[in-house]
Amino acid sequence: MIEQRKPRIGLLGIMQELYDDDIPGITEHQEKYAQEVCEQLSDVAEWDFPGAARNREDIEEILGDFNHKNLDGVMIVMLTYGPAMRTVRALQKNNLPLLLANIQPVSEVTTDWDMDDLTYNQGIHGAQDMANAILRTCGDNFEVISADWKSDEFEDYVGDWAHAAQAASELRQMKIASIGKMHGMGDTLSDEAAFTRIIGPEVNREYMGQVFRNMESVSKEEVESQMAIERDRFDVDDDMPDENFRYAVRMYLGFKKFLEDGNYRGFSAHFDTFKGDGRFEQINMLAASNLMAEGYGYAAEGDTNTASMVAAGHILDEDAHFTEMYAMDFKRESMLMSHMGEGNWKVARKDEPVRLANRELGIGDLNNPPTTVFRVEPGPATIVSLVHIEGEEFRLVTAQGEVLDSKKYPTIEMPYFHFKPDSGLRACNDAWLKAGGTHHQTLLMGDQRQKWQMLCNILDIEYLEV
Repeated sequence: MIEQRKPRIGLLGIMQELYDDDIPGITEHQEKYAQEVCEQLSDVAEWDFPGAARNREDIEEILGDFNHKNLDGVMIVMLTYGPAMRTVRALQKNNLPLLLANIQPVSEVTTDWDMDDLTYNQGIHGAQDMANAILRTCGDNFEVISADWKSDEFEDYVGDWAHAAQAASELRQMKIASIGKMHGMGDTLSDEAAFTRIIGPEVNREYMGQVFRNMESVSKEEVESQMAIERDRFDVDDDMPDENFRYAVRMYLGFKKFLEDGNYRGFSAHFDTFKGDGRFEQINMLAASNLMAEGYGYAAEGDTNTASMVAAGHILDEDAHFTEMYAMDFKRESMLMSHMGEGNWKVARKDEPVRLANRELGIGDLNNPPTTVFRVEPGPATIVSLVHIEGEEFRLVTAQGEVLDSKKYPTIEMPYFHFKPDSGLRACNDAWLKAGGTHHQTLLMGDQRQKWQMLCNILDIEYLEV
């Protein structure tokens, strides 16, 4: 399993020294408030608050230390008014995503407030000065939230931004393996150097040989142990050939070791590569499904762009799923979504078992690959597609909609579901095509648009909702 961690966020709490002369103890008072904010948000991130930044030297030291620690992002809170020009040099050296939280200790102005209370709660005009400095120094790819810091709205917003910041951070550290590419398929092509510069992951063109050697080194005991796990996890077809099942498990273990040894967070293996290599008996249906369920990014046919988005989706909200639009259903105003057999079975319906099918598959022209078959849990969902326009111009095309509680299709032996876009079947598809949306997508359950939009803002790429 890919270990899931909380985002690591620094809180830069800004005030100025002169208030200590008028209100002795104000620094300690406002530091306590900042610590309470961190505690309030402890479920959504791990927080680093070293104390109030009261002058330019403090600001430069604290923000520099946040960068040195490779935190995922920085939330700026004005503990009082503080002149923003003191932050300019620190901002110029900053490489971390920024969120300006326009909050104050007390949410309501009451008649018993005195000048001390006004000073404690005066951060709003400091936030205005601060936002102006960030805009002029760094551009507009920072986030802002004005809210009661004890509200669910504030916690949800900060949580979404923190996960987007973490996804951007981890994308820049990722390695994605590319094994083969489907001939003539254009919408998955990309300038890999530009992709690394803008999106982050390092894409390596790998070879099948190491996977094969890993498979040969897997012991009989390891295979038996994993087969027991699969039988417990899935409803395995009674007529599943034992040799096919064993081979699929061996391939999964071989791919897993390949990813672990190479420190890869995702991969894409084109189905023709398996036959072309000459040593393989199946394509990687079970391996891809299990590895997605363990937190790895995946896409088919050499599409490392989508594999990277699946990996990012796991960070944004866990349990990302690889899919594509298979057919339109004008009666239901939906698209039937599927692919040839790979699917993250963690998004499967909770009221029915996941089947491991003894499935005939002509694609790849090898032996039948055991394949997970399931319908996706009904409810709100978001699908996205990363488009490389040209040069360093990228776009994320996004559609919000609903996974329908649709009927079973007995002849579809692969993961599938109906996705009904909120914008309507025709409007969504027309806009998707005009935007260059690709034929591979990443699915996240729930409404995840805000997280994806924040990620695009951090990466400085276009976000387009259709």
